[in-house]
Amino acid sequence: MSKTIRIDHAKAAGAFLKKPDHVAFHDRRLWDLRTKRDAQAHGMPEWETLRNLASGIKEHTLSNLADYIAQFADQAERNGVVVHFAADAQEHNALVYQLMSERGMTSLVKSKSMLTDECYMRDYLEPRGITVMETDLGERIQQLDHQDPGHMVVPAQAKLRADVAELFGRTIGTDPTNSDIHYLAESQRMNTRPYFVRERTAGMTGCNFAVAETGTVVVCTNEGNADLSANVPPLHIASIGIEKLIPTIADLGVFVRMLSRSALGSPITQYTRRTFARRGPARRCTSSSSTTAVPSASRWTSGTRSSASAAAHA
Repeated sequence: MSKTIRIDHAKAAGAFLKKPDHVAFHDRRLWDLRTKRDAQAHGMPEWETLRNLASGIKEHTLSNLADYIAQFADQAERNGVVVHFAADAQEHNALVYQLMSERGMTSLVKSKSMLTDECYMRDYLEPRGITVMETDLGERIQQLDHQDPGHMVVPAQAKLRADVAELFGRTIGTDPTNSDIHYLAESQRMNTRPYFVRERTAGMTGCNFAVAETGTVVVCTNEGNADLSANVPPLHIASIGIEKLIPTIADLGVFVRMLSRSALGSPITQYTRRTFARRGPARRCTSSSSTTAVPSASRWTSGTRSSASAAAHA
């Protein structure tokens, strides 16, 4: 079990500030992300036009949210997907557990999902006999250290390479003195890859965009772990918040151009995955259908984020 330790942020910040090497690295890292983002923005004459267009698309979507939720659910089901709705974190977690337990699955390999972190899904599933493996490098580092992500884009941004080397040596048996970045990344991959092909294992991804027009779930990553999570196990569960909805595929192009530039200062993510139809008969789960879930429209209040949603593709 990897019970997450809730953090006293004031106490943790005080301790962190006593480590000058960590403070200096943290400042450099976040400032580097900012300067790269600004360079990308300044290199695109249409940047502000795109921002305004994206804002208008989101405002329009929220103003017609119930209609777009219904359209997405209808189109996804036409594609062979079964849509489930969760009103809150408890329903989200119970739904994921139900989808797995009724199929006899005991392991879950997942890519990054802020929604599942917000729902404390691992803390719910693991006492019920479900082993959860985070396959994103930063998320896995935090999982092994029993900590929440420290940042939505770079979850382990407060750790130095030496910290990760010591952690991996203590938890997955690597050389604790080898802080080479390539060695650490390869060690994490070697540790997580076998979980994708274990028996009774489901896969999970988050969702960057959910396209109402086509029922498409879009996931953008730089490690390829979301593609493995969605393709290798016999069941794919996608956890989706209603704020991820956009109306059309044409709208998707606007957001894909801005996403990685805004988050990491890079032109595009290495992988942009679009899932819209269930897999063939040989890959289907016992229900012979795939599953997706988004939260109830009634949970959207004053433009704030809904607390939970869940989805699955078999």
